[in-house]
Amino acid sequence: MANVVGESATARRTRTSRAGLALAALTAAPAGPERLRRMLEQALVFAGAAFAGVYALDRSGETLCLTECAGVPRTLLGLRDGYPLTGRSPLADACRGRRSVWLGPADLADRAEARRMPVTDVSVAALPLDGGESGCLLAVTESPGGFGSEDRACLELIAEAVTCPVPAAAAHGEELPPDAFRLAMDTGRIEVGDAILELFGIGRADFDGKVETLLSLTVPEDLPALMSVVEADHMSIGERELEFRILQPDGPPRWLRLRGRMVPGGESGPARLVGTVADASTLRPGVTDVARVQRLAAALATAGTVRDVSQAVVAALREPLRADRIALAELENDRLVVLVLDPPEPESWPDLWRLQWRTEWPDAPVRTMPTLAAALREGRPQIWPAGTVLEPALADVGPGGLAVLPLPAGGRMAGACLIGWDDPHEFAPDERALLTATAGLAGQALARAHAFDAEHELVGMLQRTLLPGRLPRLPGAEAVARYLPATAGLEVGGDWYDVIPLPDQHVALVIGDVQGHSAAAATLMGQMRTALRAYATEGHPPDVVVSHANRLLLEMETDLFATCAYVDVDIEAGAAWCVRAGHLPPVLRRPDGRVEIAEAEGGPPLGVLAEADFPMTPLRLQPGTVLALTTDGLVESPDTDLDTGMDRLARRLAAADPGHLGLVADALLSDVRRADDIALLLMRYDGLAVRPLRESWTVWRVPEAVSHARRFTRRTLRSWGVGEEIDAALLVVSELVTNALVHTEGRVRLDLGLVNHRLRIAVADASPRTPAKPTSIGWEATGGRGILLVEAVSACWGTLPVSGGKQVWSELLLGR
Repeated sequence: MANVVGESATARRTRTSRAGLALAALTAAPAGPERLRRMLEQALVFAGAAFAGVYALDRSGETLCLTECAGVPRTLLGLRDGYPLTGRSPLADACRGRRSVWLGPADLADRAEARRMPVTDVSVAALPLDGGESGCLLAVTESPGGFGSEDRACLELIAEAVTCPVPAAAAHGEELPPDAFRLAMDTGRIEVGDAILELFGIGRADFDGKVETLLSLTVPEDLPALMSVVEADHMSIGERELEFRILQPDGPPRWLRLRGRMVPGGESGPARLVGTVADASTLRPGVTDVARVQRLAAALATAGTVRDVSQAVVAALREPLRADRIALAELENDRLVVLVLDPPEPESWPDLWRLQWRTEWPDAPVRTMPTLAAALREGRPQIWPAGTVLEPALADVGPGGLAVLPLPAGGRMAGACLIGWDDPHEFAPDERALLTATAGLAGQALARAHAFDAEHELVGMLQRTLLPGRLPRLPGAEAVARYLPATAGLEVGGDWYDVIPLPDQHVALVIGDVQGHSAAAATLMGQMRTALRAYATEGHPPDVVVSHANRLLLEMETDLFATCAYVDVDIEAGAAWCVRAGHLPPVLRRPDGRVEIAEAEGGPPLGVLAEADFPMTPLRLQPGTVLALTTDGLVESPDTDLDTGMDRLARRLAAADPGHLGLVADALLSDVRRADDIALLLMRYDGLAVRPLRESWTVWRVPEAVSHARRFTRRTLRSWGVGEEIDAALLVVSELVTNALVHTEGRVRLDLGLVNHRLRIAVADASPRTPAKPTSIGWEATGGRGILLVEAVSACWGTLPVSGGKQVWSELLLGR
C-alpha cells in the first residue's frame, strides 16, 4: 500500500492509484462494519461494479456467508446469502484454489449458480481474502466488456485492504443487552431489551412479542425503508444502519437509529436479524451515517420509473446536505435532459436553463458547460468550493459550492446530478462518501428505470391502438368512455369497450375483460373486440353475437378466457336487450335519480364452455336514463368486495348530474384506488326528437312482384305526404327489387323509412354477394344500368350484411 501512496503525480491520475489513495485513507479509520462497507463502495466507484460483497467462512468452515455488501440489492442479481465451500460457485472456486476467478457471461452460462441470476449479461469476479483462509470478495458488473485490466487492478487492491470479519452467531436464548433485539425471520417473533421497550413506550408485561406491534407505532412514511431491513428478501446479510421515527402520545415523533445484522440460518434454526435500537434525536443533524445510503438503496430498489428514481435521489440528498438546489438529468447524446429540479420554479435556476425551458422541464446542451462535460468524461464526482470560476450555466447553480455527480451505468454515463449551495459550504469527508455512494446507486437505478419507462410507453401505445380512437355520434343518445391502466406493474391490460352503430336506429354497447395482464391478453382483447364488431354488423341478435364470439375464442386454443357484457339498444323504441358472459351487470340511472343494478341473467365467461347458453334480458329505457357498463377494476379491490363496490358505484351514479356525461364519468373514477385496469362506458338515452315512419313489404316471387312493390311504395309515400319525389323513389324500388329477384334466391323484403325529410329505401335478400357497379356499359348491353341509376338519383347508397344475407339501401332527400 505504501508503494501506491508514493507513486508519481502522473500515476495518481489513474483510477488504480486513486483507488489506492482512497483505501489508504480508509485503512487509517477504526475497524468495523462502516469501514468495510466504505471499502466495498470503492469497487462501485473505481471498478465499475454494480455489487460488491465480502463472504466470510462461518465458524464451521463449511459455508461462505455474506457479511457486508454495497451496491444494488443482491436479490436483483440472484445472489445468495451463503455458498457451500464444496460447491461449484465462483466463490468456492476462488477460496479453494486460493486464486482470483474472473467469469464473463459465456463462462457463467454453463454454471448452475448462473441460472439463478435474473440478469444474464453480467460478469463476476471472486478474489480470495487472506489467501482464501477467511473468505472472498465478490464483485458483479453489468458492463458489456466485463472487468477491464484497470478494474481488476482496483479490485485486487480492495481485496488486499479488506480485513474479513467472522459472521456473528447470536444464539437463541442468550440474555439480551437492554438496547438489543433478536428477530426470527420465519415467525416474526422478536426478543427486545428493556431499553427498546422504554423507547417505544411499551411495558414489558404489555408486549406480545410480535414485530407488528412495534411496526404499528412507526410513522407511516418511514415504514418502506424500515421494511427493507426487517424483511429477509430485501436485506442482504451484513451490518445495516437505519433511522426511523416512532409516534409519541405527546409531542413530535421521536427519531430512533437501528443497527442490525442478518445472521443466516442453518441446521440450528431460521435466519435472524440481530442488532440494537438507540435514541437518535440528538444525532440526526450529522450525515456520517451509512443509514442514509441504506435508505437510498431501499428506495431505489422499489423505484419503477425515471421520475421515481429522481425523486428518491433528491429526497436522499437535499435535506442531509442542506443544499439549496438539486438537478437530476439524463444524458441523451450531447444534451442533458433534466428530469427533476428542486426547487421547481424557473426563477431559481440560471438564465441559460430558462432559455431552454420548453415544456415541463428544460434540457441543457452539454457543450455550453465544458466543466460539466469534463466531469462526465472523467466519470467521477467533482466538487468546486465557493469562489471557483465556472461557466455561467453552472456558477449560478451553486455560488456557495457545487457538486457534480456523474451517474455511471453499464460502462456509460446515464446522466448527472448537480447539487448547489448559495452560502459558502465546506465539504466534509462524510459528505464526499455519501456523494460517491449515491452516484453509483443512482446511475444503475436510472438505467433500469429508463428501460422500464421505454417498455411502459410501448405497452401504453399498444393499449391505445387496441381501443377505439373516438366514439361515434349517436342519434337520440350520447356515449362517453374512460380507460385507466393499473397504477402498478408493467403489463398491458385486457379491458376493452366499444360502441357499434347498427341499422334501423340500433346501437350496440360492448365492454369486456380478458384474463390476465400481458401482451397475449392485449392481443386477445383486440381480436375479441374485432370479432364482436364483425358479428354485430352482420345483423345477428345479441345472444348469437356473443355465442359466435365464445365459439371463436374456443377455436383459438388459448388458455385465457374473457368476460363480456353486450347491450343492443333500440334508440327508436327506447328498449334494449342485454347479454352477459361472466361480466358485471349494467347499472341504470333513471330520469328521477333512482339507480338500479339490472337483474340480467348471465352465461359463463367466453372461452370456457363450447355449448354455453347466453340468455337475453330486456331493459326499458326512458329519455334521460343513463346506462353504465364497467369492468371489475372500478368496483373490486383487495380491500373491497364486489357487492360493496357495485353499491358504491350505484350511489355515485345517483348523485351525479347526467346533463354532462363526461363529468359523470370523471366523478365515478375520482378517488379510486386501483390495482387493476378500469374500463367505463356510459350512455345517456335521450330518445329521438322525431320518430321515424316505417313500413315493410314482403316481395313474393310472382311475375307481378315489381309492380306490387311499386304499388305498395306509392300508397305508403302518399299517406306520408310525399308528392314530387315519388317518381325517383319508384325508380329506386324497381331497380333494387328487380336485382334481388333476378340475382338471388329466397325471401326478399322491402323496407321504407322516413325521418327528417330523408327517405330510406332498403331491400334485403338471402345472398351475401354485394351488387357490383359496372365500370363501363356498351350500347348493345341489355342490363347493368340499375345500380348506376340508383346512384344517380340517391343522396347516398350502400350495402349492409344481415343475418344470412345483405341489405341494399338508398337514401333520398325530400323537399320541404
